[in-house]
Amino acid sequence: MLSVVEGIFIFVVISESVFAVLGNGFIGLVNCIDCAKNKLSTIGFILTGLSISRIFLIWLIITDGFIRIFSPDIYASGNLIEYISYFWVISNQSSIWFATSLSIFYFLKIANFSNYIFLWLKSRTNRVLPLLMGFLLISCLLNFVYIAKILNDLKMKNDTVWRFNIFKNEYFIKQILLNLGVIFFFTLSLITSVLLIISLWRHNRQMQSNVTGLRDSISEAHVKAMKVLISFIILFILYFIGIAIEISYFTVPENKLLLMFGMTTTAIYPWGHSFILILGNSKLKQASLRVLQQLKCCEKRKSVRATETPWGDMDVP
Repeated sequence: MLSVVEGIFIFVVISESVFAVLGNGFIGLVNCIDCAKNKLSTIGFILTGLSISRIFLIWLIITDGFIRIFSPDIYASGNLIEYISYFWVISNQSSIWFATSLSIFYFLKIANFSNYIFLWLKSRTNRVLPLLMGFLLISCLLNFVYIAKILNDLKMKNDTVWRFNIFKNEYFIKQILLNLGVIFFFTLSLITSVLLIISLWRHNRQMQSNVTGLRDSISEAHVKAMKVLISFIILFILYFIGIAIEISYFTVPENKLLLMFGMTTTAIYPWGHSFILILGNSKLKQASLRVLQQLKCCEKRKSVRATETPWGDMDVP
């Protein structure tokens, strides 16, 4: 019999997973339709990859959390934790990589600096993406080797020690999130956000003498990009806090409430940022408004049909 807390936890987590699938699925669908009509752009590729990786990430977070809370004995075999760990590396690293690529793309397209290095990178924006892809592949490879070593060491022990240490050693697998690859990508996002703020500040100073009290299109673009980047940083920090709370559960495994709270906090990042992206991207925002209009029209048609008499326009004798 589920307790009230467990019931609330299941409701919240399922709601988060639904929001994540709807938000990220919508982003991926809009960009795939746009790709079918036109050539896939760089921003379309980044947003599509970001949405797919976050859908996998949210389901891995939920699956891992539900198993640890309601069926911890399943982890005793060791096979399941191995598969979840490998898929987690791919989805987590890909999500961070695509988010970082989005930050760099916005920075190079919108920011304005006279620095030679910036101008050189700005003219080669499409070439920066493959370079980051190389960092992603190297980071994933190193993580695979690291996880394989941990799991192999655990399997060398007897079954009793394996069952006793399975959750304790998962702490070390969680340390994947703190490796150099993740720190590198997150630092890039932080740097681009700061530089974008500096670019906006310099641009506003230049425009003060020409446009007073009005915000030009360049300033608007700066502000929209900053909202997306800063929201990513805030949500990603929240994501780390959730992971830290989950890790603290290993010290007090009898406190399931701690794990539930950490899991729900961690799951905010995959779905929360997707809706911010939809609101911050004009194409996605327009597409979402069209969908809402279609839904309203469907509701109106249903209400009209429900109020119609069974005789229609026939004369009643």
